[in-house]
Parts: sequence; C-alpha cells; structure tokens
Amino acid sequence: MAERNFRLHDGKRGAALAVRVTPRASQNEITEIQGDGTVKVRLTASGGGADLNKVLVKFLAEVLGVAANKVDIVAGENGNDKLISIMDIENDEVHKRLVAHLS
Repeated sequence: MAERNFRLHDGKRGAALAVRVTPRASQNEITEIQGDGTVKVRLTASGGGADLNKVLVKFLAEVLGVAANKVDIVAGENGNDKLISIMDIENDEVHKRLVAHLS
C-alpha cells in the first residue's frame, strides 16, 4: 500500500481529514491520530459499504458536534481508507474535538 500523506487542512468552508476504519468493533471509538494525520476509527458496523459509511458519518457528526449532513465521504466509499469533508468547522476545532474523543 502506498504511504498516505493526508493531513487536516482548511477547506473552502470547512476541514478535511483522512480516516482509516476498522469494522466489527465492540464500540464506536477513535483510537489514534497517526503521524500523517490519519484518524483511526473503530466502528461496530459489520463489513463495508453503505452501512459502514452511514455509521461513520453519524459517529463523526456526533464527535464533532455538527449535523450529519455536514459530513461527507469524498473518497474511499468502498474501502476502509476514506477522505472526509466536514463543512462549517475549522481544522483546529476538528483536531481539538477528535483528540478529546481518543480512547
């Protein structure tokens, strides 16, 4: 697998982050923010696809304190590595809220 170089950054009206999802966990949780900025998330959803994506969007919206319609998967819908866009929030606030939820 190619090395990932994603980092949190300011978007036009929000922030973006790389997420690596592990399904079939005992609880939804953020376990790590890697050196390249990738956020490791464990989710209770089993398998991939639309169900996993719905759970991820709902979980991130709750963690970040934004409406679910402000969270969008812009790349990686069918895999475990995803690029997420969060509208109407700055990257510093995203980082602060993610760190607060680290397990």
